[in-house]
Amino acid sequence: MENWWVMLPDSAAAAAVAGRLCREGTRSVPHASGRPWLVGRWDARQEVSAQAGEVRVVVLGRSTARAETLRRRIERVRRPAEAERAVAGLPGSFHLLASVAGRVWARGTASAARRVFTTRVAGVPVAADRADVLAALSGADPDPEMLALRLLHPPVTSTVHAGRTYWRTVHAVPAHQALVWERDGRPGPAARWWSPPEPHLSLPEAAAAVRIALTDAVGTCTAGGGTVSADLSGGLDSTSLCFLAARGAEHLVTVHWEGRDPDNDDAVWAARARAALPSATHLILTGEESPDWFAGVGRLRLPSEEPCAWVRDFAKQSDLLRRVAGHGSRLHLSGGGGDELFTPFPSYLQDLAATQPLRAWSRLRRQRHQWRAGRLAVVRGVLRRTSYRQWLLDAAGHVARTPPSGFTGMLGWQPEPRAPSWATPEAVATMSEALRTAAADSPEPLAPQRSVHCALQQVREGGNTVRVLNQTLTGPPTALPYTDDAVVTAALSVRPLEAVRPGTFKPLLSAALTGLVPAPVLARPSKGAYDADFYHALRRHRGQLLALTEDSLLARAGLIDAERLRRALHFHAAPAELDPLPYTVGCEVWLRSLQDDGPGCAPHLLPEGAR
Repeated sequence: MENWWVMLPDSAAAAAVAGRLCREGTRSVPHASGRPWLVGRWDARQEVSAQAGEVRVVVLGRSTARAETLRRRIERVRRPAEAERAVAGLPGSFHLLASVAGRVWARGTASAARRVFTTRVAGVPVAADRADVLAALSGADPDPEMLALRLLHPPVTSTVHAGRTYWRTVHAVPAHQALVWERDGRPGPAARWWSPPEPHLSLPEAAAAVRIALTDAVGTCTAGGGTVSADLSGGLDSTSLCFLAARGAEHLVTVHWEGRDPDNDDAVWAARARAALPSATHLILTGEESPDWFAGVGRLRLPSEEPCAWVRDFAKQSDLLRRVAGHGSRLHLSGGGGDELFTPFPSYLQDLAATQPLRAWSRLRRQRHQWRAGRLAVVRGVLRRTSYRQWLLDAAGHVARTPPSGFTGMLGWQPEPRAPSWATPEAVATMSEALRTAAADSPEPLAPQRSVHCALQQVREGGNTVRVLNQTLTGPPTALPYTDDAVVTAALSVRPLEAVRPGTFKPLLSAALTGLVPAPVLARPSKGAYDADFYHALRRHRGQLLALTEDSLLARAGLIDAERLRRALHFHAAPAELDPLPYTVGCEVWLRSLQDDGPGCAPHLLPEGAR
């Protein structure tokens, strides 16, 4: 069953919109007035709701919420923002939706794993958890400027024009803000419900907070009973989740996919972890048993709300979920987000240099040798403390340049985006103008500290990606406990200087899980690489990738030069040149999906009368 919900204001005009949605198979929750408030299709097991007087609160998602507890907490709620009292300290990943005497409060997660979107349908303000549902309701067209931005690598759309979507008249509520409506649907004042933490805790203090937050997050995954599954790559992030899940799950199924590079020691570490998890069922997939990256991509059509770079992994992930479903899994855990949270970005040195220059230079010497970076380039990079607005302006002028490399390329507010070599001059101009427009609005960074901003930006990209994947993949949904808000808050609260210890890999995560994960597993000092798998997949599925360049819709839209893309695919371009490839492929597949399905990406989700 496809999951979606639409939210309506407490007005007579909204009833007509609700009438287009209420059909067999949909669920609904009314305002206290009796008028329709929430309409959609969602798993009843993911809903916890309560009411007290004119207050209605619904928690939708993965949590340990209890209806009676919610009811007690909302008895004194008089304003929409006070609905946050109902979920204070509640672990998990969920939407909080509230109607207080018809006034509305709605928000997702700070990691963007759950989001809120808005538009107007027949003059009525409407919100939903999926942009494509609103596009189908309102007849919105794709936004070519956002499509051009999506071609950039690394991605920037979670921070640049974060209030826009890939549909012209559908808007996104920023992840840290809540949507507020008055009773008639008029927007209330902007409301921030989440703020990033000040990175002020010592390593032991932050480790204690991470330990609680992460065990609670995994606990929300196992609380429903039955079988859950988890990636067991051998990396520290996913392996740690396996041990935490084994503590609470009735049964655990782990999956390890073996890479093709003989120097990749993930398999060795995964084997050690399996030996310490004797009660779990372990699936080991060789390269010949599991689909390659890009397998089937030439024929792939995805009914997702936006382009998804993980089309590269679609066949592999589909195969994985099919296998774990065969073993009874109801939820699959993945370690995405761990790298971003527990490996502070080198830009923390820029912040440190402003307050503790001697400590910054001492640490810088070690980092410079580790990254094999020239002294002069590093000094210039660390001392260049530009504002976020200036960073955007600089990025606008650099999109067509060669990607920066090594240590200096990781300084600044976030890695500077670059256009793929196959982008047209018109696309590059559109990208540059979009970045300059964003700078003209004098935007605030996600956090005052560069390293925290950078971590949040990448966590949001990952949270948004898994959200879109769960809309398209069949089988058990995927959960990323590292993107749960409590985990993000705890991990970012550490002083970066303590979370980076030369010669130690992810010291904060290791300290947090000491005693819960075997010490030999926590002692892993490295991370596996999968370049060999990428190039094997490129060689094996080059024909399907080339087929996407034939009569390319991106080329028709003037965004890529198909011949230049074909040359890059044919002649084994350098890794940096091919880094943007999944984003380009994702955009092409998305456009072809829209062409096949007609206007609106998700009309199949809605009843006939709503299309």
